[in-house]
Amino acid sequence: MSKRNTLCAIDVGTTKVCTIVAEVNEGGLMRVAGVGLTPSTGLHKGLVVNINEAKESIRESVRKAEHASGYKIETAYVGVTGRHISARNNRGVVAITRNDRLVRSDDLKRVLQTAQSVNLSNEERLLHLIPRGYTVDGQEGVRNPVGMYGFRLDVETHVITAAISSVQNLVKCIRAVGVDIDDLVFEPLASSEAVLSDDEKEAGVILADIGGGTTDISVFKNGSIWHSAIIPVAGYQFTRDIAIGLGLPFEVAEEMKRKYGSVMPVYEGGTSDTDAIAQNGHSISYQGLCDVIRARVEELIRLIMLELPRNEMPSLVPAGLVLTGGSSNLSGIDVLGREIVRLPVRIGTPVSIHGISDVLQDPAYATSVGLLLWGLKPKSAPSWKTSMFGSNLRNLVSRIRRLFK
Repeated sequence: MSKRNTLCAIDVGTTKVCTIVAEVNEGGLMRVAGVGLTPSTGLHKGLVVNINEAKESIRESVRKAEHASGYKIETAYVGVTGRHISARNNRGVVAITRNDRLVRSDDLKRVLQTAQSVNLSNEERLLHLIPRGYTVDGQEGVRNPVGMYGFRLDVETHVITAAISSVQNLVKCIRAVGVDIDDLVFEPLASSEAVLSDDEKEAGVILADIGGGTTDISVFKNGSIWHSAIIPVAGYQFTRDIAIGLGLPFEVAEEMKRKYGSVMPVYEGGTSDTDAIAQNGHSISYQGLCDVIRARVEELIRLIMLELPRNEMPSLVPAGLVLTGGSSNLSGIDVLGREIVRLPVRIGTPVSIHGISDVLQDPAYATSVGLLLWGLKPKSAPSWKTSMFGSNLRNLVSRIRRLFK
């Protein structure tokens, strides 16, 4: 697949694998050329637990996307999530020693290098190093210090790390199907590209991507990421509680959740509280189903909000909470969210992209679409370091390919 005019994204989730191929014209506009969707096997809470099963799910998704688009997929942007991800904020400081005292791009590289010096265990590697803001001689809030005069340059960064073994297992599955990796992207960062506006990021907003196995959280403030976290509660736990609480097989509980589930049944008004609902020979109370879902969703929203200091919440995130991911499709979840957090709450649907993209107009595909937008977004080398995994091997493969061409 030609990197000059096509992009590919692979979102390997707990419940589905989504591969998208998009064409990019000379003006930088994208058009979706093909989508490959398959149920995900071999993963649990964002982690590979069976390499062979995960590999086959990815292979089938890639095959469907290639068939639909007519392109051969050689490289892709890949999302990463799971409890092995950790994040922290760190500062870096350097002196400007040249006679002219002008900050140059080399100084940005140096200060980011110092900020990168965090204590990592032998099992961790850097995934992203994101500058949140620069300070020049005490002047805070500088977005781009290049060309400014100063004696001292500070940077505040958001550092995201990941477990080597967990990421390498995912990389192994992707490469086993003949696809190399353009970049590994922390999934909430990708989702934010698809569902958040620049105004929301500037004012302050919480993004919660409620997937099948995990809920990925990112807080944005002043145009950059402020905090990120992973909560191991998501759609799988909703379904499990329904199955246990109402005595249903897991598959039937999942079907009933998708078909009838609501966290605000009175608000929806579609079914009477006393009505029974049936699926595959199993009958349960509609109100009982909604009560279980509401209890779990309410718990999750409170866990999300615990990531912020309660007394500072209105000033930190005046744009409120944006819910996305497949489990945000539950009816009334935004209404319940507003009741709990007393802030604006909305459902984040991916931005529209031209082409065969009707199926992608769903919160479940926020990460998939966001990965494409991430690949399209220019990132200057001095101000953004990303995905340190496997770069040496990728460079070697690229050199070998050039030799044979």
